[in-house]
Amino acid sequence: MKSIKENAVESLYLEYSHQIEGCIFPLHTSVTLFLLSYCECKVFNVYLVPTEEGADTSFLTEALPQDVEAEVLSKQALPPIVQSCCLPAVVNQPDTFCRAGLAVVLRHIIQKSYEAEPSRKEILELLGFKKTCLKACAEVSQWTRLCELTIPLAVENFLQESSDDPPTIPEEILELERKLSEPVRVHNDDKLRRQKLKQQKASSSEPPSGKGKAKTKVRAHKTPKDVAGSSKSLELKVAFSKLTVQEDAEATNREPSHIRKATASELPPLEHVFAEGLYFTLADIVLLPCVHHFLVMICKKFSEKLEQFPLLTSWYQRIQEVPKVKTAAFKCGICFLDLPELLTPESKEPVNSSDTTSVDEQSDPLFVGGPRPTMTKLMEKGIEAMFSPHPCPAWTLDWSNLPAAVSPKEGKMSTDRALRKQQQLNNLAYLVLDRAKPGDRIVDFCSGGGHVGIVLAHVLPLCQVTLIENKELSLIRAKKRSDELGLSNIWFIQANMEYFTGVFDIGVALHACGVATDMVIQRCIQTRASFVTCPCCYGFIQNTSKFNFPKSQKFKNTLSYKEHMLLCRFADQTAMQLPPQRRLIGKQCMCLVDLDRATAAEEQGYSVQVISMEPESCSPKNNMIVGVPV
Repeated sequence: MKSIKENAVESLYLEYSHQIEGCIFPLHTSVTLFLLSYCECKVFNVYLVPTEEGADTSFLTEALPQDVEAEVLSKQALPPIVQSCCLPAVVNQPDTFCRAGLAVVLRHIIQKSYEAEPSRKEILELLGFKKTCLKACAEVSQWTRLCELTIPLAVENFLQESSDDPPTIPEEILELERKLSEPVRVHNDDKLRRQKLKQQKASSSEPPSGKGKAKTKVRAHKTPKDVAGSSKSLELKVAFSKLTVQEDAEATNREPSHIRKATASELPPLEHVFAEGLYFTLADIVLLPCVHHFLVMICKKFSEKLEQFPLLTSWYQRIQEVPKVKTAAFKCGICFLDLPELLTPESKEPVNSSDTTSVDEQSDPLFVGGPRPTMTKLMEKGIEAMFSPHPCPAWTLDWSNLPAAVSPKEGKMSTDRALRKQQQLNNLAYLVLDRAKPGDRIVDFCSGGGHVGIVLAHVLPLCQVTLIENKELSLIRAKKRSDELGLSNIWFIQANMEYFTGVFDIGVALHACGVATDMVIQRCIQTRASFVTCPCCYGFIQNTSKFNFPKSQKFKNTLSYKEHMLLCRFADQTAMQLPPQRRLIGKQCMCLVDLDRATAAEEQGYSVQVISMEPESCSPKNNMIVGVPV
């Protein structure tokens, strides 16, 4: 195995289970190695961690990219913070700040690669417009979930299960094919669609000789051969403009009046060039190794199935034209297939899901009269908005004697907001302090800037506190405050919640948004840990791959999903500027939604209370759900 770089300050840990024909599994690892090779990144110490003791690693050197140095490390030798996370993971010295999960790790690799070589702007552009590619966590983004979790896993299962019998094509691959057929939406959507309309009208009216056409000079890289003749020529020209140097004489010409006056419904849709639309992004990097190995298996054993994927094969061919992709693929042992051009079926008019939902809701009698009919229905079943008494409403932390870095005033917020934040922390801290014992492990989920976790780590020095947050900048701010305090009992993990696998005793979350509160409670129940949560953003609650609402059997027996969603929407109407009667109804709806959550936890062996913060004016979202395993 190749030597490890001594000057690297961050370590990258990748899982290794097995390899097939030069491909390292799990595919998360192959994807990460491909990105390292594409970015020519040398700033990490790379470790491969076998999933099982005694796994054969003798051929790993041959399977690794030619320019990646790595070392084999056992699970037992991993830093403790990494042992609490799913791989891949990156750790900063001295092993107290960890980034875990494929999307988080890949985005970090891109950022560090660009910092090391700022002249390579194409690396930073992998993060897409506004640098948001795969930034939304998989729990709330179907696209992130498809790229980060379900497609890699589905392809792995497909490769392992494929025999000589015709296979069942993974639904996730079919979903990707469907997504590639959807119209593209970009920030300058209207402008590009008008350019496409102008191009279409010009091509239909001009003679074949093409006299009078503006000339486009392309240097540095040749665009694909189908740029000139396909219906996607506008999309391809826009897409590869980021990868080439272009001078377009048409760009400065004003559009004709009939193009300017065309309505939105008259404009042609933009078609996919790459996975997320017109531009090559991190999503393409993630999908390439997965799709490649899927297509290799299809072509080898079931070539007749290939015609089901005209858009996917077109994407696969086009991505090879991106500079440095073939070089990185060669280093990673990926030998691209030469696939035939397949006919694309006629696209269907997209369904505007938001419009159909609103019509459905407006015509549904359950949505008439606001939340009162739903609340009455619950009352008839003996379910009312009732709170448990606050155990110690006057208790407060001694803020005047705490170090300045503990106070939320250090978070650059106004005096009034800082006071309200202190009041919120008083409520959560009391409930945690009432349950915590020396040696307990406490997790602050959705920690943000660390207001809760830093307070707990300071006042409970004999407990280990872990902050888990998906937003990097928030966690970096928390780490800075912790360093100022000299805390030694605190960890920082940038990851989606499901990538944290550690065992703990108490889970806490202040204003976890939407279903994040439900994820925190469920994670605590899985570990049989106590929980103290303060929900937020009730209007964002919806059915997901993990949760169906209502959650408890008691509420399911009474309310439909739509009735429950009505409560959620009105539960968000508790802002101070609203009329008192409307706020009261919002507070009652909030309580009923949280009672459903509490009842669901009770059905899983917990004693649960719904308590209102004191004073209630500390936040419009002032409910606390407190659970203890029975």
